[in-house]
Amino acid sequence: MTHRIAVLKGDGIGREVVPWAVATLQALGPRWEFVEGEIGWDCFQRTGTALPDETVALLGTCEAALFGAVSSPSRRVPGYRSPIVALRREFNLYANVRPVMSAPVPSSRRDVDMLIVRENTEGLYVQRERSDGQTAVAERVITRAASERIGRLACQQALRRRRHLTIVHKANILPETCGLFRDAVRRVAAEYPGLTIEEVLVDTMALRLIRDPEHFDVVVTTNLFGDILSDEAAMLVGGLGLAPAGNIGDTLAIFEPVHGSAPDIVGRNIANPLAAILSAAMLLDYLGETQDGDRVRAAVTATLREGLLAPDLGGQATTTAVGEAVLRHLH
Repeated sequence: MTHRIAVLKGDGIGREVVPWAVATLQALGPRWEFVEGEIGWDCFQRTGTALPDETVALLGTCEAALFGAVSSPSRRVPGYRSPIVALRREFNLYANVRPVMSAPVPSSRRDVDMLIVRENTEGLYVQRERSDGQTAVAERVITRAASERIGRLACQQALRRRRHLTIVHKANILPETCGLFRDAVRRVAAEYPGLTIEEVLVDTMALRLIRDPEHFDVVVTTNLFGDILSDEAAMLVGGLGLAPAGNIGDTLAIFEPVHGSAPDIVGRNIANPLAAILSAAMLLDYLGETQDGDRVRAAVTATLREGLLAPDLGGQATTTAVGEAVLRHLH
């Protein structure tokens, strides 16, 4: 069976690391059809849109996508909107899933193995803001339907793992929005009697990720909380250069490294390609090719055990050297 995969390199080092994810999939055999689409800030500057209609149409013909990174302006630019946020809405990619696992590198904590499941379509990321120049207001949207949906996915993941689910919220301060999220997830979790359920306030969770991350299995939370906590958790196990993610919906999933476009190191051949390669492993799992997904993760681990580390991990290995080592271990 041939899998049709969209390749969205985007901006900055996305263009340097995504080709290694593609090469990794190609090394597993000739069952891939890769089609490229434009996306990102450079695309916006050239065409006036960060997400062309052609790219959206292309994604509609694919099983999944590999996405690199996009640069974003730090100020309001008329006509510009985040293309990855737009894709999450367009294809209803309601779950952002980020594995956090110890790695054989000096900067990694031992015995960490958690999965952070983040609601991906609501919260403050609905981008409903208004300002009169003196007061700015942002609306936070939480719905029961979306909360139950992400809760169900988190429960299903927990059943496949160590059967422990942590619900992260701030219902003591935000009883309407966080309270709705918490109650909806707990209602769904009651359908899974084999799970152990706990609740942790988001500020306490930030502390406990540093104090005792080994405790956690599957963590489910809202959009902004999950965005922040998952980056914090990545630093426990080596940093963003080892952090893959999946944006998952009912008909499409987009897999990406979470390190951003890193314009300061573009063109220097020092970007770490392992997060993109690990994202390809997640794509394999999504397609049901779990054995090959495990092969890719094993090749990444073998590369790290060699001590072949990119600069973000304290080494001097180039992007090319790290990517070639993964391919060598695959073969």
